[in-house]
Amino acid sequence: MSKSKQRNVPGVRPYGGPAGGWGALRATAQAVRQQMDTFEAPVVLLRTNQPTGFDCPGCAWPDKEHRSTFQFCENGAKAVTWEATNKRVTPEFFERHTVSELLGYSDYELENFGRLTHPMAYDPVTDKFRAVQWEEAFGRIGKAMRGLASPDQVEFYTSGRASNEAAYLLQLFAREYGTNNFPDCSNMCHEATSVGLPQSIGIGKGTVSLADFDQTELVISIGHNPGTNHPRMMGTLHEVARRKVPIIVFNPMRERALERFADPQDVLEMATLGSTDIASTYYQVRAGGDAAALKGIMKAVLALEDERGGVLDREFIARHTRGFEALEADLRATGWADIEYESGLARADLEQVAQAYAASNATIITYGMGITQHNMGTANVRLIADLLLLRGNIGKPGAGICPLRGHSNVQGNRTVGITEKPSAQFLASLQAVFGFRPPSAHGHDAVKAMEAMIAGTARALICLGGNFAVALPDPERCFPAMKNLDLSVHVGTKLNRSHLLVARETYLFPCLGRTELDLQDSGPQSITVEDSMSMVHASAGRLKPASPYLRSECAIIAGMAGAALPDSKVPWTELVADYGRIRDLIERTIPGFEGYNRRIRVPGGFRMPLPPTGRVWPTPSGKAEFSVFPGVRERYEPWDPGCLRLMTIRSHDQYNTTIYGMDDRYRGVFGRRDVLFMNAQDLADLGLAHGDLVDVETVAAGRTLRMEGLTAVQYGISRGSAAAYYPEANVLAPLDYIDEESGTPSYKSIPVRVRRAAAQAR
Repeated sequence: MSKSKQRNVPGVRPYGGPAGGWGALRATAQAVRQQMDTFEAPVVLLRTNQPTGFDCPGCAWPDKEHRSTFQFCENGAKAVTWEATNKRVTPEFFERHTVSELLGYSDYELENFGRLTHPMAYDPVTDKFRAVQWEEAFGRIGKAMRGLASPDQVEFYTSGRASNEAAYLLQLFAREYGTNNFPDCSNMCHEATSVGLPQSIGIGKGTVSLADFDQTELVISIGHNPGTNHPRMMGTLHEVARRKVPIIVFNPMRERALERFADPQDVLEMATLGSTDIASTYYQVRAGGDAAALKGIMKAVLALEDERGGVLDREFIARHTRGFEALEADLRATGWADIEYESGLARADLEQVAQAYAASNATIITYGMGITQHNMGTANVRLIADLLLLRGNIGKPGAGICPLRGHSNVQGNRTVGITEKPSAQFLASLQAVFGFRPPSAHGHDAVKAMEAMIAGTARALICLGGNFAVALPDPERCFPAMKNLDLSVHVGTKLNRSHLLVARETYLFPCLGRTELDLQDSGPQSITVEDSMSMVHASAGRLKPASPYLRSECAIIAGMAGAALPDSKVPWTELVADYGRIRDLIERTIPGFEGYNRRIRVPGGFRMPLPPTGRVWPTPSGKAEFSVFPGVRERYEPWDPGCLRLMTIRSHDQYNTTIYGMDDRYRGVFGRRDVLFMNAQDLADLGLAHGDLVDVETVAAGRTLRMEGLTAVQYGISRGSAAAYYPEANVLAPLDYIDEESGTPSYKSIPVRVRRAAAQAR
């Protein structure tokens, strides 16, 4: 946070420490004190990400060597204590509070009430949730689903925290019911990866492993904040930086974790109050300027090839790729003036990156939602692949592409069938094994599902975890649509705002968390998850469940499916009795899971097939495909001198829509979230100062989207960019501002105008 000579702003002050360090230890201790028994917490935390323990319910970064050594992670500890809290939301709690009253609480307060303990059904007469018996609820849901005019009137939503087993059962339920409507959390974060990478390299997953980080000669980090969103990655970057490997960062905001990090497990670093510089070079690209920056680097690489030769891997390009000539022609025709203006970076800076790239024999590019959540997100992903392909940096040690998935199993959900666009091969396998004919027509992603609710063509929503309406843009349209449904069902551990947007019939089903013992008829169960590097491994909780009334996600899905499909061909009860039977079915219907039950008994599990790591390209042409990004600008550009590009961001006390607290320590914001981060020159150009109250208005056709009364905070953010907290700032994101190829909402490039607040102007 930048110091200001103008005024002191309440709750805004510089934070001088590194990421991690003693600040992280203090924050973890505070989370433990607020949520758990002080003596029980250390035992639980030491089981996190261990071969015989449970997988962290937070990020999807893998565990190095899968050894029984505790890797400290502040936000992972928050995720665990948040789930294993001693606080409870009982039927008596709901008796004291109407739904209308609960809607007045903040998102933080709602989840902080604690764990749901009983299945609940909404009573519209009293405007309260009432306890209901599981079987009665399942019967009422089944009757409602059988009464709908079409299976396509139901949307089946999946959160990335769902296990492989639960996700597989949900897709089986939906497809036997008759629909491919699968909105899921990936649609709102890395769908551009799932669409773009198959076009480039034939598979929608990253190609690197943790071992590659030990061998890499250069890391280029684009559009992500690992200290908050995938904090276990900081240990890996810390090791890379200590080896003096350059880490070049492109990010609109200065993020402390990408600047300095103190490893809480490094005794010397902690004892001496030292830290390690992470980024060797930090470039503050303009929000939405990533395509221009990437094209600038590639244009400079071509210039180096012209100058001295030997920069491009021409043998690799000739043998393994297609489309290089078109890319080369486009890069040569793109002017530097356009690249500099759109990226906000100087030509000399991008040429310097090109020189570092040319000097590296093994380069990894990591990227996050700062790349994907744009209206050209898919094209952005393909440009990163283009840059790597120029020097053969896919399919060799120490090199590759590394998309940074968020939730711990968002990638696994997609692997086991959570997709609105299933392949013919997968559907044929389901039919052969289960004896029913699954639908082949493409279903809805998250945005299309909400559009169907708004239009009234979708009448029911079943949510396996998540906070569906809050995660989506445009609550002005989304919230009323949720309330207009005939049926909504929410499976979760804690109360959130989407649960309170009640339909004619609404049910809250409390489920077991990752930390808790899952005991079924055959004994204790393990579930499996897939991390962001395609490793599939087991997870088993040991804690006593928060309530004897909890059921597992698998059991809840099976209960609903059995009630909705009385003539089902799936042995739902048998599958829930032993999750190994579910894994047997996954093995029979999805390639890559051969020996599933046997291989997850090995510590660390096994890796799913990644053909590009062996330079095998499962594209239609059998080769990796270069792409051409037309021009350098994004769509939706009513650009004028007063227009900024707004990014929605997470605070450090937050994971996706879950808000653990009101501080954003590394950015110097404490006890509040009502701020707008702005560049000093942009503030001056608009006649504003640090601490002024401002109103923000989206530049949208036909509608006025406004957020009023934010405090402008001068910050180290690129000129032309602004940032506000998600999900509050979703009010500024139109539902139709999406990447047309993937359907991903444009949370990171919303064109806005900022004005002095009307209240302050008076």
